[in-house]
Amino acid sequence: MYTVPLPRIGTDIAWRDAAKRLIGAGVSPEDILWDFDNEMGELFAIDTPLPPVTRRIKAPQSFVEMANWVVWHKDPQRFARLYAMLWRLRHQPGLMQDRADADLAKLRQMEKGVHRCKHKMKAFVRFRDLRQGGDRRSFAAWFEPTHHTVEPTAPFFARRFADMDWMIATPDVTAQFIDGNLTFHPGQPKPDLPEDATEALWGTYFCNIFNPARLKVSAMTSEMPKKYWKNLPEAQHIHDLIAGAEAKVQQMRDAAPTLPPERVAKIKRQLRGGD
Repeated sequence: MYTVPLPRIGTDIAWRDAAKRLIGAGVSPEDILWDFDNEMGELFAIDTPLPPVTRRIKAPQSFVEMANWVVWHKDPQRFARLYAMLWRLRHQPGLMQDRADADLAKLRQMEKGVHRCKHKMKAFVRFRDLRQGGDRRSFAAWFEPTHHTVEPTAPFFARRFADMDWMIATPDVTAQFIDGNLTFHPGQPKPDLPEDATEALWGTYFCNIFNPARLKVSAMTSEMPKKYWKNLPEAQHIHDLIAGAEAKVQQMRDAAPTLPPERVAKIKRQLRGGD
């Protein structure tokens, strides 16, 4: 029996390395315990070194790409599910194309969930200006992701905000970008961030682009789930915007322009054939 420790930071690399060694040595899924961030404690700790790499392991590229995302899911069984799929692929090379396979369907669902979480992080991180001295501006944000998506998403922010220093703190992992260097650190409680004057401006912009005639509450909460509202400065306006949407639509109807009588008559003649 192998107990494989996997760190919270660098999980993807650690899992790939362990999976290569174990599959190469023919270790079955039933003989492996995957211990993420020492969640098992000392109860199942077994000091058994992983087998050495003895040969090159080949896996379908579609599996590799899927695994690169599934490892960031919050499901505690994600590593075991991935390894079990890799184990089956040894004798079922076409398994990745089997849409009827329940295990593969579950992994695809988990992959989709991680992609969605990554998209939400890009959309809903709100930086606050720390107003520190120096040549580079400095910002910080607090975010609560559904899955472990800080590491795979942080490079996006590094490219997008390369001209400033920033920190994205989460309960899971904290990402820091200082002087062009991206690093990861343990998660932390929500920091006491300063008020940012730009939040009022952003709130005004949000209210002005709101179109009450196109309001669909279910679609809005699907794209902007309520779990994120508490950390979005614009969310404080949503309730009032929804409550006043019907009245705003009626105002828009009342203010709609009307055609002058001569123009109406001309249109009617054209519709009748130009008489």
